[in-house]
Amino acid sequence: MPHSHFIIHKPYGYLSQFVYELKRKKKLLGELYDFPTGTMAIGRLDEDSEGLLLLTTDGMMSEIIRSKRVDKEYYVQVDGIINQEAIERLQKGVEIGFSGTKYVTKPCKASLIQELPAFGARGKKIRDERHGPTSWASITVNEGKFRQVRKMTAAVGFPTLRLVRVRIGTVHLHDLQAGEVLKVEDFQITK
Repeated sequence: MPHSHFIIHKPYGYLSQFVYELKRKKKLLGELYDFPTGTMAIGRLDEDSEGLLLLTTDGMMSEIIRSKRVDKEYYVQVDGIINQEAIERLQKGVEIGFSGTKYVTKPCKASLIQELPAFGARGKKIRDERHGPTSWASITVNEGKFRQVRKMTAAVGFPTLRLVRVRIGTVHLHDLQAGEVLKVEDFQITK
């Protein structure tokens, strides 16, 4: 039986899973589409994060995409006007906390984003202009520690307010709207 593959734009406020057994009601991926049995998210985006998420029924495909050979690009809206010095620190690697120990992130690609991304409004308002300016940066990593990108921007003095994954390998979010699901033959994550 052939495997099924999906590209989705995970909205803010959803968990990257299909089952949640704790008492509080949470929004789950299965509410977005009638996925076949055995569908799993490849990697995760936390509840407060949005953007590109790949789903599959093929566990081997999941292993390949989660590997360090595949880049993941995020657009982050940060508190304050991020500067080139902070971008250079991100590129070299910064120290973050991970599982109770200090960890230095691997060198990554990072750049300022001058033009505001057209993602539309987030499910929950971030804040208003009275709280000061915000700015956007692009960060591309090939590792995925828990809340790593958020910890990285905080480490250089610019806490993340909004995080949107826009690319995994060669698969791009493009104009897929929040909550949209696209069934595909395969991911073709490499060139």
